[in-house]
Amino acid sequence: MSGPSPFSNPDDSEEPDIFETAAGAGPGAGTGGTNAGGANARIPTPRSSVEDTGRPLPDHVPEPLVLDHRVLKSLLGAWALAACSAEESFAVEDHLGDCGPCAEEALRLRDAVSLLHAEESLDLDPLLRARVLEGCLTRRPPRIPVPDWAVAYDAEAARLDALLQDIGDSEWHAPVRLRWYEGDDRVSRKTTVAGVLTHLMSVDGLVAVALGLDDPLFGMAPEDRRTPESRTESFWRASHFPPTRAVRGPWRDQSHAVIRTVSFAADASGSAGRKDRPSGQLPVSYGDFTLPLRDAMLDRAFECWVHAEDIAEAVDYPYEAPSPRHLNRMIDLAARLLPGSLAGRRRAGLAAPARGLVAAGAPGRTLRLEVEGAGGGQWLIALDSPGAVGSAAHEVAHVALDGAEFCRLAAGHVTPEEAAAGQDGDREAIHDVLYATAALSRM
Repeated sequence: MSGPSPFSNPDDSEEPDIFETAAGAGPGAGTGGTNAGGANARIPTPRSSVEDTGRPLPDHVPEPLVLDHRVLKSLLGAWALAACSAEESFAVEDHLGDCGPCAEEALRLRDAVSLLHAEESLDLDPLLRARVLEGCLTRRPPRIPVPDWAVAYDAEAARLDALLQDIGDSEWHAPVRLRWYEGDDRVSRKTTVAGVLTHLMSVDGLVAVALGLDDPLFGMAPEDRRTPESRTESFWRASHFPPTRAVRGPWRDQSHAVIRTVSFAADASGSAGRKDRPSGQLPVSYGDFTLPLRDAMLDRAFECWVHAEDIAEAVDYPYEAPSPRHLNRMIDLAARLLPGSLAGRRRAGLAAPARGLVAAGAPGRTLRLEVEGAGGGQWLIALDSPGAVGSAAHEVAHVALDGAEFCRLAAGHVTPEEAAAGQDGDREAIHDVLYATAALSRM
């Protein structure tokens, strides 16, 4: 070839060939060899032949095999994959210094080999934060730990914050449709990713107010701050412009303040580590109902996860379910709320009348709710009165659902017909409990 080989080293006049040994130069070196000079210097062995295979360089350089052009060309693919023997590699490399077409083909093959490696995700493992914290805390426990009943909210808020950090400016305006049930009707409301976050911040404000923190809706009329729906609608109406990524900072500051405050409150109660610490019983008003703080924190963790999935779907980003331990607690909260939800639907004429009222604390007709998969378990749901106790001896129906599907039903994201995986027994009781689960959903 007339010009330099694409594999030639422009500094060969000053740098020794990688194959030179203390005893002398490799084959073809010197004034008499065909590879003398910088223009036709032999190329070095591909890095993959040493690094990928672990084969060390030989102590001496064997003489290249005498092979014709056709055979050497057929070895280019094996050479690029570092699959040639040492003698074949030297023969190929010696040939590449003289043959331009083969040298160009070798370049293309070597570039193609780099594409054969499996792609690795640049996304951080969602459990990385939990593992790092666990490692830190095993070395030095926190002086003021997060209460056990608030850990799920802390984890879900952190996961959502990590998702928000990865999305671009334009994606904050991606459309999102919030879905929930009103009676037997499935309704929806269109907003944006930023609008979902303002919704979360508005409703989390109910917990913040109960803790004595600032209300993000301060200055609005009391009736506009009473329920999750009214708070969200009031916040949206008060915005002169569509919310942007600027809402992330206030939402994150509020979630951190809530976690910090419940942690100090639990520590001040003098009962750290106990499940019945007084601070967990602080009432949190949702307008139409009230939850103790420990359950309100689980409710907010559940909503944080559900709406994080809404956001992830809008920006086409993968998002995993909560850890099994946290998912189990969210399911347990929904199961404990089911008798009250069923009673509310019965008062509204949306469920069958009670068949056998019993005194509070007494066993009554029961449905066995079996939630399968990670975080699952079994719960006995009293059917006729919220004050009754579920009893295996009074079981009249059994329904089985997947854990994530049960949560999506409770969020209003799937219909009762879509959620049930298996059912047996009183069909009316099963229908009423599934719809009572969907009735737990709200904006």
